[in-house]
Amino acid sequence: MARLHDIIIVGGGLNGSALALAVASTGLEVALVDRQPPADTGVLDGRSYALALASVRLLKALGLWSHLADGACAIQEVKASDGRSGEGASPFFLHFGRDELDDGPMGYMVEDRHLRPALLQAVAANDLITHMPDETVVAQSIRPGRVDVTTASGQRLAASVLVGSDGRSSPTAARAGIKRFERDYGQDALVCTVAHELPHNGIAHQYFMPGGPLAILPLTGNRCSIVWSETRELAQHAAGLDDQAFLDLLRPRIGSFLGQIELTGPRFSYRLGLTMARQTVGQRLALVGDAALGVHPIAGQGLNQGLRDVGSLAEILAEAHRRGEDLGSPLVLERYRRWRSFDRTALAIATDGFNALFSNDNPLLRLGRDLGMSLVSAVPGLRRGFMREAAGLSGDLPRLLRGLPL
Repeated sequence: MARLHDIIIVGGGLNGSALALAVASTGLEVALVDRQPPADTGVLDGRSYALALASVRLLKALGLWSHLADGACAIQEVKASDGRSGEGASPFFLHFGRDELDDGPMGYMVEDRHLRPALLQAVAANDLITHMPDETVVAQSIRPGRVDVTTASGQRLAASVLVGSDGRSSPTAARAGIKRFERDYGQDALVCTVAHELPHNGIAHQYFMPGGPLAILPLTGNRCSIVWSETRELAQHAAGLDDQAFLDLLRPRIGSFLGQIELTGPRFSYRLGLTMARQTVGQRLALVGDAALGVHPIAGQGLNQGLRDVGSLAEILAEAHRRGEDLGSPLVLERYRRWRSFDRTALAIATDGFNALFSNDNPLLRLGRDLGMSLVSAVPGLRRGFMREAAGLSGDLPRLLRGLPL
């Protein structure tokens, strides 16, 4: 006999865990199938996330922020400019300050070693969530009124709706026959954390270098998260260097404003590209996060857009449940598709275009983007619009992203 739930979520990462907590808060029973083994809490692994203000509101609404606040660093300012190794930032730049946003800081930097354990601990404490770590789904099928799932260990599950939150390649989407649009950017992202001599003052920097953007993101204490996008050839060379040689390559790109820097923890390398599911809903199926859309980190919006998916789908499922609707019916899932379709497409186009525009050293393009950033920075209305977009406050926001319970 299959174990019955209201919702099965495949993928127990950040988006999957947040969705499980959100829908469980409305009384729905959830099975969370997670291929990762039980996580070691507090491991320093270098990964960090720039959480927009709207995403922070979602975490507050789920009761998680109190466990994260002490380890989070407010983003007080954002500075974006062209740059070249050894030359420092261009004098033409885009600047956002928190004083111009009535709602507070544009966002917070939170390390994975704090965020993931907080989510998993909340999942473990929720009686409506059946967490299945170290488990994978090997089959799924549609039956009248339900979707059936079989795991690698032979367990059978059934629910009204199946949610794929299983990453850019999404086996859940593939098993449903959903095709993907994919583009390889020929870039890799080098990710690490550095300690530094001088304070960062809560300022997030983004330099648009010829090979790709370099983000310098403030963490608690005198530390920053580095996300360095570079041509694959140079990135693979840098990834193969020892720590000292890697720092020798990184220092002239950052400049001297942080003083001396040193690595804390390991380094990571990720291949960069655009991947977009051609459909985000199917028969008793919905996709969230990278399973629906995976973008370039140039705007730092990957997790924030995933949490918008979480907030939207959770709200739609909660309302359908209260009305007594079939959670997996085409009418219910179509509401989710319509709500998120424009936002996702706009983000895909924007990040794809920004990367093409900024990841080069063409003198004409460089002049155009420098003038464009200077214009936005000089016009209060434009600057405020960009700030609200970066803070996740624009558009039709789900209740959770407005800080309201479902």
